[in-house]
Amino acid sequence: MSLGESEINFDPSTDRANYDYVSDDIARPDLLNDLKRLVDDDDDVRFDTYSRQLYATDASAYAVLPIGIVFPRSSDDVAAVVEYCAEHGIPVLPRGGGTSLGGQAVNEAVVLDFTKHMDGLLSVDPESRTATAQPGAILGDIDEQLEPHGLKFAPDPAWGDKSALGGAIGNNSTGAHSLKYGKTDAYIEACEVVLADGTVTRFGEISIDKLRERADPTADDLRAQIYAAVLRIIDEEAEEVDRRYPDLKRNVSGYNLDRLIEEAREEHATEDETPATVNLARLLAGSEGTLAIVTEATVSLEPIPETKSVALLTYDSVLDAVADVDPILDHDPAAVEVMDDVLLDLARATEEFSNVVGLLPEGTDSVLLVEFYADSNEDGRRKVEDLIADRVRTTDDHDAVAEQSDMKRARHALEAHEAEMRAKFWKMRKSGLPILLSRTTDEKHIAYIEDTAVPAENLRGYVADVQSILDEHDTFASYYAHAGPGVLHIRPLVNTKTIEGVEEMAAIADEMTDLVVEYGGSVSGEHGDGHARTQWNRKLYGDRLWGVFRDLKTAFDPDWLLNPGNICGDHDMTQNLRFDPDYEFDAGFEPSLEWPTENGFQGMAELCHGCGGCRGHQSTTGGVMCPTYRAAHEEIQSTRGRANMLRAAMSGQLDPEEQFTDEFIHEVLDMCIGCKGCARDCPSEVDMAKLKAEVTHEYHQRNGASLRDRLFANIESLSALGSALAPLSNVAMRMPGAGWLAEATVGIARERELPAFRYESFTDWFEQRGPRVPATDATRKALLFPDTYTNYNHPASGRAAVRVLEAAGVHLQVPDVTGSGRPPYSKGFIDQARRVAQRNVTALAPMVEDCWDVIVVEPSDAVMFQLDYLDLLPGPTTELIAENTYGVMEYLDTHRLDESMAFDAPDEALTYHGHCHQKATKKDHHAVGVLRRAGFSVDPLDSGCCGMAGSFGYESEHYSMSKAIARILYDQVDESTGDTVVAPGASCRAQLDDHVGKKPPHPIEKMATALGGEES
Repeated sequence: MSLGESEINFDPSTDRANYDYVSDDIARPDLLNDLKRLVDDDDDVRFDTYSRQLYATDASAYAVLPIGIVFPRSSDDVAAVVEYCAEHGIPVLPRGGGTSLGGQAVNEAVVLDFTKHMDGLLSVDPESRTATAQPGAILGDIDEQLEPHGLKFAPDPAWGDKSALGGAIGNNSTGAHSLKYGKTDAYIEACEVVLADGTVTRFGEISIDKLRERADPTADDLRAQIYAAVLRIIDEEAEEVDRRYPDLKRNVSGYNLDRLIEEAREEHATEDETPATVNLARLLAGSEGTLAIVTEATVSLEPIPETKSVALLTYDSVLDAVADVDPILDHDPAAVEVMDDVLLDLARATEEFSNVVGLLPEGTDSVLLVEFYADSNEDGRRKVEDLIADRVRTTDDHDAVAEQSDMKRARHALEAHEAEMRAKFWKMRKSGLPILLSRTTDEKHIAYIEDTAVPAENLRGYVADVQSILDEHDTFASYYAHAGPGVLHIRPLVNTKTIEGVEEMAAIADEMTDLVVEYGGSVSGEHGDGHARTQWNRKLYGDRLWGVFRDLKTAFDPDWLLNPGNICGDHDMTQNLRFDPDYEFDAGFEPSLEWPTENGFQGMAELCHGCGGCRGHQSTTGGVMCPTYRAAHEEIQSTRGRANMLRAAMSGQLDPEEQFTDEFIHEVLDMCIGCKGCARDCPSEVDMAKLKAEVTHEYHQRNGASLRDRLFANIESLSALGSALAPLSNVAMRMPGAGWLAEATVGIARERELPAFRYESFTDWFEQRGPRVPATDATRKALLFPDTYTNYNHPASGRAAVRVLEAAGVHLQVPDVTGSGRPPYSKGFIDQARRVAQRNVTALAPMVEDCWDVIVVEPSDAVMFQLDYLDLLPGPTTELIAENTYGVMEYLDTHRLDESMAFDAPDEALTYHGHCHQKATKKDHHAVGVLRRAGFSVDPLDSGCCGMAGSFGYESEHYSMSKAIARILYDQVDESTGDTVVAPGASCRAQLDDHVGKKPPHPIEKMATALGGEES
C-alpha cells in the first residue's frame, strides 16, 4: 500500500530551520519586517546571512551580496515589493535559475526568485500554438508538458532544463537551433509586467497610433512616459539603429531596438488599412530585468520536427572548419556546431567521451556538426547526401585549391540518422564545456568573451585574429558552439586571483571588442551583458545609442532601481569578481582525505562555477542529482548552494569558524545525503559527498558527535550483536512503544521499521556449506565480501550470489572480515573508516595479488572499495584492490559469466531501480544487461536516490525529506512497465517496501530464480 500525498510531503518545519540562520545584518532592520507584511507568507522573505550568500553568485565569474531575497507567490506580491522598494530607493533584481554567464543575475538588490512559487505553465492553446507561463517555469518542464501536443518552445539554450522562462526573456535566449528559430523575442506575444513604481500592466502588440495618443513624457503615469520614449526611438533613431546594430541572427547586446525598428518599419510598409503596430513585450527581451519585471508571459510555439539527420564533417584545422560554415548555410541546416582540436583532445583523454571521439578519422583537428530537420528519414538522408557531395573533398590536392572560396574543405564525413547515433554526436559536441569547467587550478576558463558573434562569412578571418590576440597575451582558448549563426564560445585561461590576470582579462576583452566591431559583430551573441560586457556597449553602439539606451532605461525606471548597472550602466568587468586579487582561502583545518585534484582540497571547494545543473529536473526525474533540491526546491539544498556556502566560509565571507557551528552543519551539510550524484551529473564534477565527509570529520574533532551518529557509524558491531541475540532482538524492536522510545532517546523515526536480524549470518552459512566449485576447475577465483547488511540482515542475497557465481564456474571464498567502513565514512568518522579500510586492504591484498577478485553484493559497499578507499588509503595496494573489486552484477557482466549459464527465467517484466552510488560511478548498467540476457524484460528507471540514503531516512528530523525524495521514485515506479520492482541497494529496497507493499528482491536473487532448481 502506498503512502498518501500528505504523508510524504516535505515538511519545512522539521527538515530545516526557519532560515533565520544568522541574525539579520541589513542596514535597515525595518525593511525585513515591512516586506514580510507585504507578501502572503513571511517565510518567503529572507534577509539572513546564509540566504544572501546563496544568491551572491550565478554561473558567471562575479559575486555580489544581495540585500535580501523574496520568493513571490503572485503578481500582487511582486507589485507590493517593487512599490515599497521604489518608495524607499531600494534596488530590485528579478532572477530565474541563476544560470547567467554575464553576471546579470547578481546585484546589490532585493532579489525576487520566481522559481520557487511562480513556476507554472498556466495554459496551452494547441490550435493557436501559444502557451502562457509564469517567469519561474523551467524551459525543460514547459517542453515536457507541451510534448503531448506535438509542440515546443523553440529557443533551446544548453541549460534549458535549469533555465527559467523569465530568464530566457531577460536574456533573449536562444540555442543551437537559432538558424531555424531565432531568439526568444520572436516568440513573445504578450507579458504581464510590474513596472518600476509597482504598477501592474500588460505589454503586447500596440498600434503606433495608440502609442502617439498615450505618449506623454511629462505625465505622472509611468506608462505614458514609456510610450513617449519608445515613440521617440521609432521616429528619430531608426537610421542610427540601422547603422550601428550588427546584421546578425545572434545579437543580444544592448536593448532590443533593432527588433522594435524592424516591426515599426514592416508595419509602416503595409499597403492595406491595417494600423501599424509594434509589440512592446518584445522590447523586454534581452533587457536583463532593467526595464520591467515579467510576472506572466504568453509565447508562441513551434511544432516538434518529424525527424532529424546529422552529418559530422572533419577538418584539418579550425580555420578550415569555420571557413566552411557560410557555404554550408546554403543547405538550410537547423544547426551548425564547431568543436576544435583543444576540446577534441581533452574529450579523447576522458573515459566518458573517448569512445565517441574515437569514431573520428585519424588526424581530425576540428569538426562541424551539421543537423537537418526533415519530414521523413528519406528526406533527412537526402539532405545529408547533398551536403556531403557539396562540401567533402574527394582529392588530397589541398594546396592547389587552398585559396578558392568555394573549395571543398571537409576531409571526411560521418552520418547519423538514428536517434542513438545522433545523440552520440551531440554528446561529443557538448563534452567540451564540462571538461573545461573541471579545472581546479587558480587559472580557469571563465566566461567574459565567450559568446562573441560575427557574420558567418567573416569567421575565418575573425578566428585567425582572435588567435593572434591570445598569442600576444600568452594564453589560449578553445573554439566551440554555434558556428552557423556566427557565435563562438571562447574562454581564455586566466587567473583573476592576481592583479596581472585581471589586467590581462580586461585587455583581452577590450581588444576583442575592437575586433568584433571591425568584423561587423556583437560582443554578446547569446549570454547577455551583465557585469562582464555592459561597459563595451558604448564602444559597440556609439555615444548616441548609448544615450538612447540610458533615456529608455530612465523612462521605464526613473530612479534606476531595476537591476541597476546592466546594459547601459556603470559596471566595470574587473570589479565584483568571485575570485579577485584580494581573495584568500583558508579551510581552517588540514584535510584528512586524499585530494588528487590540482590545488587539492581548495581546488574542489572552489570548483563549482554555478551553472545550476543540480537545480535541474524540478518536475522531470532524469539523472541522479540533486535529490534534496528536487524535493525541497531550496537553493541551500542544491550542490551549488552547499558549494557556495563552503567557499564563503573558507574565504572569509563568513566567520572563519562558521563552518564548524551546529547551524552550518545542520542547515548546509546535513541534508546532503551522500548520493554522489554531483560527482557524475555536475559538469564540473563537484564531489559534495566527499566535501561533506571532510568537513563533518573536522566538526566531530572539534565538537564531538551525537550518540545516534556514533551508533550508526558502528552499525557493524550492533548488527553482529543483534544477529547473535536474534530472534529476541527483533522482538524487542517491535514491542509496543519501541518506536516512540527510539525516537525520544536517539532520534530514530518512529515511522520506520528497523531491519530484522538473522541468527544465522551469511558467513556462518557459507562456513558450514563451503565452496562447491573446486579451485582447479574454476573459470575464476573470487572473494565474496560479506557486507554488513547481507551478512546479518539479508543473507538470502548472499546465498543467491553464491549460487549464481558457482553456476558460472567461479571458485568462491568468504574472507574472514566484514563491514566495508561505509557507515562511519558517511557519518564523517574518517579515522574510523580508515581503520576499517586498512584492515580490509591488509586482509584481501595477498589473495588479490594472487589473481583473486573481490565481489560485493551491496552497491554502496562495493563503491567504498572501488572509490572511497583511494581517498582513505592512497597507494598501489589500495589501487589494486579497487581495480579488482566488483558489484556482483557488474562482475557477471564485465566477464560475461552469465553467457555460460542456462537460464529458465519466468515470463516476468522487471522494473529496475539502480543504486545512486553505482550510477555515480557509471556502473549501474551492468545489472540491466545481465537480467535481460537471463530472459527477463527489464524497464530501467532513470531515477535518482531513493531518499533512504543509509541512515538518513531513519533519522526523525529527516523522515519527511526522505519520503519527499521517495515520492519522485514512487511516481516512476507507478509509470513503469514492470510487474516486479528489483533494486540492488538495501536502503532502496526498504524505501520501496513502503510503496509496493513487499520488499523488492536484489537482482542477483532474480538471477538465482532464473536458474531454476531446488535451491532457487
